[in-house]
Amino acid sequence: MKEIRITDIGNINIGNAQDYENGTGLTVIISKEGMAAGIDIRGGGPASRETPLLNPLMQADKIHALVLGGGSAYGLDAAGGVMEYLEERGIGLDVGVAKVPLVCQSDIFDLGYGNPKVRPDKKMGYAACINSEKNQPGEGYVGAGTGATVGKLYGMEQCSKSGIGIYAVELGELKIGAIVVVNAFGDVFDSKGNKIAGLTNKEGTSFLDFREEMYKNLEPKNQFTGNTTIGAVITNAAFEKSMLCKIASMGQNGLARRIFPVHTMADGDSIYALSVGDITADINVVGSLATYVVEMAIERAVKTAGNIDSHIG
Repeated sequence: MKEIRITDIGNINIGNAQDYENGTGLTVIISKEGMAAGIDIRGGGPASRETPLLNPLMQADKIHALVLGGGSAYGLDAAGGVMEYLEERGIGLDVGVAKVPLVCQSDIFDLGYGNPKVRPDKKMGYAACINSEKNQPGEGYVGAGTGATVGKLYGMEQCSKSGIGIYAVELGELKIGAIVVVNAFGDVFDSKGNKIAGLTNKEGTSFLDFREEMYKNLEPKNQFTGNTTIGAVITNAAFEKSMLCKIASMGQNGLARRIFPVHTMADGDSIYALSVGDITADINVVGSLATYVVEMAIERAVKTAGNIDSHIG
């Protein structure tokens, strides 16, 4: 098994757009030929668009784009710009009188990081599609990771900066990768169990023990859902929607291994699984690798959070 670029998987274009001044952005994943997709939602407060399309009982067997964005529910408008871009290029489901692009989207809550009145919109969605033509996705402080933070038990004053991470591998003919935007309520850990981002003291000079702080008060709390880790597992293995939903659920294990706490009512944790190829592979192998690439993408999201390059698409 070796590490590869996520664009080496083939049949995908990935682009970012962001507003650094106002602290928000989005990332788009486009498959011009369409991609089978599934989803697994574990958090209590997701912001999403067109997720019913991914129900195995629904008719559509492919989508044409996935948007990972900021702006909470406000940012869902960005999908309109993605649809405009795809429609101009004749990409979509042929319904006779038009071709309708099928675009799913999930957003993080980043309104507390920058300007809460500025969110991803149609213009930014279109710009991300234009940037996807370069197919050179960045990591860290870019795209949907622009306003991402972690460790928010005590609010923005004691959290850590996070971002968007990417990791992909090749095993024989099988290729699989993950793109993850880490905007978690909890802390983030590396493979050895060391905390690498999360809740800090008031001075921001050291980490606090999230578990210890959280357990100080056992009374019920109206914890605001101002978090969410969202992402996508992408593979060249051929699967239909029901199997991709299972792969997405196994990908969620990566969140459980690297984030504590996770899947809370204060999160909207959502993982997609996308199939863009025709390779035959065992679902258990692919699902296990999904866990691994999600883990590694989470770690990269934190470790590259200081990367700022507005020229990366």
